[in-house]
Amino acid sequence: MNRRDALLLAGSALTLPLIARAQVLDLNDAINKAGRQRMLSQRMAKAYASLGQGVVTDLAGEVLATSMALFDRQLVELKAFAPTAEIKRCYAELEAAWGGYKTALVGAKPARERAPEVFGAAGGVLKLAHQGTALLEQHSGKPLGRLVNIAGRQRMLSQRMAAFYLGASWGVDAAESTKELAKARNEFVDAHRLLASAAEATAPIREQLVQADQQFVFFDTALRNLRPGQSDTRLMANVFTTSERILQVMDGVTGLFSKQGHYAS
Repeated sequence: MNRRDALLLAGSALTLPLIARAQVLDLNDAINKAGRQRMLSQRMAKAYASLGQGVVTDLAGEVLATSMALFDRQLVELKAFAPTAEIKRCYAELEAAWGGYKTALVGAKPARERAPEVFGAAGGVLKLAHQGTALLEQHSGKPLGRLVNIAGRQRMLSQRMAAFYLGASWGVDAAESTKELAKARNEFVDAHRLLASAAEATAPIREQLVQADQQFVFFDTALRNLRPGQSDTRLMANVFTTSERILQVMDGVTGLFSKQGHYAS
């Protein structure tokens, strides 16, 4: 992938959420956006590791900047929408954790010695963002809400795999990074099968799931070539850009599941 295509990819993957309605439409939309916060926590860590290693730096810089802006905006929306006291508390805690993570991301130039702090903060934000998504799904109490959650989590797993790949290549707790990468891969494959077999998966959804599956073949090939502590710029660039393509497709799938609830009686 050349630099021009990479920049186009960065602009296309999550542009629509940045300019879409600045409010939560309903519970399914809330679950979608809450799940997207999980993904952004890992996407920012991926971008940090890429910048620190000098890999697709133009693309990684754009990804980091747009992800931070989107996380900020959606956090405001989710706090305003929070339908219960428990959910409100969760998003207050997430706001505090996000403040620390943001400082770690932009407080200094990306560096190997600061990477453990960044990855640790990313994990803390992910945990709270996942808690908020689960609470919103429980509040929904509908099967469709669960599918929106699962599809949305696939976005996060695509970024988590890439983040841990880049982290392991950088020598950031390589053994743990490799373990978490394998775990995320297995979870992604299992959830993909579940989504494809769901009764609510319409023809357009199944078509996009096939696209995600095709992209995953290339992604998985690159992931399996991981050599912890050994930087291969070409493979790292492939992992970064392919994870963006999978994210783009799965964001569309999550949106399609979410929109089904808009027309339900």
